[in-house]
Amino acid sequence: MTMPYSTTTLPGPARFLLLGDSHAGCVGQAARQAGLPFAGGPVGSGRDFLGPFLDDRGAGGEDGPVFRDAAARRLVQGFLAELGVTGFAGLGVPLVCTFGLSAHTVATRQNWDIHRDRHGAVPERFLRSGLFADLVRAGVRGALAFYERTAALGLRVLAPLPPQRVPGMSDPAVFFAAQDVVGAELAARGVEIVDLRDRVTDGSGRQRSVFCAPDDTIHGNLAFGRLVVAELLDRAL
Repeated sequence: MTMPYSTTTLPGPARFLLLGDSHAGCVGQAARQAGLPFAGGPVGSGRDFLGPFLDDRGAGGEDGPVFRDAAARRLVQGFLAELGVTGFAGLGVPLVCTFGLSAHTVATRQNWDIHRDRHGAVPERFLRSGLFADLVRAGVRGALAFYERTAALGLRVLAPLPPQRVPGMSDPAVFFAAQDVVGAELAARGVEIVDLRDRVTDGSGRQRSVFCAPDDTIHGNLAFGRLVVAELLDRAL
């Protein structure tokens, strides 16, 4: 996991709060390099934000959602304190978030073996079915609950789609189909999807190497982070 950090020490007030898994790392690095002040950074791994991760006692509290994991809760509370608020309800800047967008985890091959045809493929008709969408929604229900709460608080939330990289552990067809389901669910909750696929992928829909971290199979590099930051600035962050 990319180490968490916060850069509100840069000149000027923070322009946004960044929260997420390791995919948020290159965004924070690019913002730092650009001298763009923000608070936040990665607060866990992608798997940490798929299942339920909010404490029930935050469901109706005036400060908004509370993280169940103690380490993540301390990090988030520290970032919010830097912004001068005690909870999400008081957040006065946009939230840039990658929770729930680890499509490679949702697409883990063995999870979908029961649905394969005799050729070993997950049929396209299944990937377009309501059952598939229900399974994906169940798999990311924790993230969806988080976005439901931020929507209820009236926060502006932007979610960058992850790098279009499919490691060997994941099924490519499931990856792309699941990503579409999650993106639609987030958009239905008022989240602004930051979609750079037409700028960073090749004809197969995979991330071009110039935008890939060279030392792993899932992350984007600084060049990818710069594109995300440029898009955020175009959206008046």
